[in-house]
Amino acid sequence: MQPRTPSESTSVLAHWMGIADANSSGDIHGGTIMKLVDEAAGIASVRHSRRRTVTASIDRMSFLVPIKIGQLVTFTATVNAAWRTSMEVGVRVEAEDPRTGEVRHASSAYLTFVALDDDGLPTEVPPLVATTPTDARRAHDAELRRHHRLAEREAIEHGRSTFSQQPRDGGADAATPGHGPLH
Repeated sequence: MQPRTPSESTSVLAHWMGIADANSSGDIHGGTIMKLVDEAAGIASVRHSRRRTVTASIDRMSFLVPIKIGQLVTFTATVNAAWRTSMEVGVRVEAEDPRTGEVRHASSAYLTFVALDDDGLPTEVPPLVATTPTDARRAHDAELRRHHRLAEREAIEHGRSTFSQQPRDGGADAATPGHGPLH
């Protein structure tokens, strides 16, 4: 497979936030931002892999400042790293007040996508080649996030196996009159 650069995957979505995007306090609903982040990241993952992709996880989503009705919000997504069948996509969200021109960094997110073949099974993706110092830093940071994600998964699985091996007494306190949730 021919390697690709991060710039080949970069995708930009812009959305003018309206009343239907807001919550009851007049700020844009976090779920609206999350949906558009996923959409922008999905486009970047397809551009890199040239395959259908699915969201496997969202590592982190930071909301830095509130976004208001009437702001123009730009979602810029780029593949940060590519592994055998998966890719990390970083998304930067910027909110612009079109009346003043003020642009603020509103949110950042890191998502993992898996490429699928025509049968819906994971398939290989092209390697990613960093061409700038920023690309190299993003790839390094993506590797760290992946390492932490895999270590966390392993720790949880270990904890579950340890937990499932512990003897259960049926909750002696719950069976004692005057104790337990109903008393």
